[in-house]
Amino acid sequence: MTESLREAIVAGRLEPGERLIEERLSTELQTSRGPVREALRQLEHEGLVMSFPYRGAVVVGVSEEEVHEVLIPIRLTLERFSFGKALDLLRDGDFAELGKQVWRMEEAARRADLYRIVEADLRFHDVVLAQAGQPHAVQLWRSIAPRIRAYFLRYGRSRELGLIVEEHRELLTALQTRDPEVVLALLEEHIAVESPVPQIARA
Repeated sequence: MTESLREAIVAGRLEPGERLIEERLSTELQTSRGPVREALRQLEHEGLVMSFPYRGAVVVGVSEEEVHEVLIPIRLTLERFSFGKALDLLRDGDFAELGKQVWRMEEAARRADLYRIVEADLRFHDVVLAQAGQPHAVQLWRSIAPRIRAYFLRYGRSRELGLIVEEHRELLTALQTRDPEVVLALLEEHIAVESPVPQIARA
């Protein structure tokens, strides 16, 4: 249920602004309204759907302007700050968890499973931020994570999935050096490259 609706949104068969009416979806998908309601709740968590009073659920768009003028600058600020703070706080268990997420990305890339790559990608970054000892930064990161997930899911198919794996493998290696210059330089490059949305043309 959730996967079919997600796929329809990501593929553009359900367009931004389109209403998702529970009764109609339950009829089309030949199921009760309960599973539809749960699927819509999950998609809202992922940033692909938004619920409005008296209107129900609506497909949410992700514009280039939002990505480049809001999400990427906020993300870069949060991660540069938090990664720098986390370098001396990461322990063996944290590096093991980061390695596990890289492995999950690799396995997902072999199956061309964009959703699981995106989930492992976000988990990788969340692990580092969570260990930085900066709860407000983590709160801000988690508030924008659904929008980051949404644009990765919408535009990630245009990227070579194996490159996403390699970028995170390199970032993990950099983190293990605990060298701020190495880590922050690679992080900035990683976040810029990681954006699947084409750059906005500048005059």
